[in-house]
Amino acid sequence: MPLAKRVIPCLDVKDGRVVKGVNFRGLRDAGDPVELAERYRDEGADELVFLDITASLEKRATLRSLVSRVAENLDIPFTVGGGIRTMTDARLVLCSGADKVAVNTAAIRDPTLITRLAEVFGSQCVVVAIDATRKGRTYEVSSHSATKQTGLDAIEWAAEAAKRGAGELLVTSIDRDGTKNGYDLGLLRAVTTRVNVPVVASGGAGTKRHFLEALEEGGCDAALAASLFHYNELTVREVKDYLAAHGVTVRP
Repeated sequence: MPLAKRVIPCLDVKDGRVVKGVNFRGLRDAGDPVELAERYRDEGADELVFLDITASLEKRATLRSLVSRVAENLDIPFTVGGGIRTMTDARLVLCSGADKVAVNTAAIRDPTLITRLAEVFGSQCVVVAIDATRKGRTYEVSSHSATKQTGLDAIEWAAEAAKRGAGELLVTSIDRDGTKNGYDLGLLRAVTTRVNVPVVASGGAGTKRHFLEALEEGGCDAALAASLFHYNELTVREVKDYLAAHGVTVRP
């Protein structure tokens, strides 16, 4: 029996509210994170991702009290990222109810953080988030909520992150983010053929077909979406029913 593919809503949080934009810009309000989390749980979401999108920019820790409030009512895996720079930050977020921590900017600055997190908390707990922009025939990693270019090759960085102990990679196409034009299958294929850890597709979901493409053509283990779910254009259940009808193994 093949492993079930996952459908994951994402809560991008700013000032205590869920927001969503296009290409990481033009953010607009999408609702209360606690209410949305409960809705997605009830719709059959396999997991939930919470990203405090301004924590790194503002050089502060993740909003732990809000993480706790969201986690209180969840019985599905819960990943939290944004502003996790140290082992202590990670421990506090996990103690607040997260099952996994996502690191991005801090891991780029100090890749040994990935290994240290994996050694203490286990690889299954460590997600490395990679925000990538297409540069000709390659992809470049961005940091600080896609405001800074790093010069890192996204595929090479994905391979290094996996080698250092990441249990999962969350790969976002900045070019496709919020556009609803579909996931960047070239980026996803390049990553999934290079690493042997689960990869979560992010950035660009606009139709049920896009989820199928990310999972089958992109080779991903999970597909993440935000605005599509937040603004009720599709439900998690509709996506999972579509995937099941097309032969993809999903949890009921």
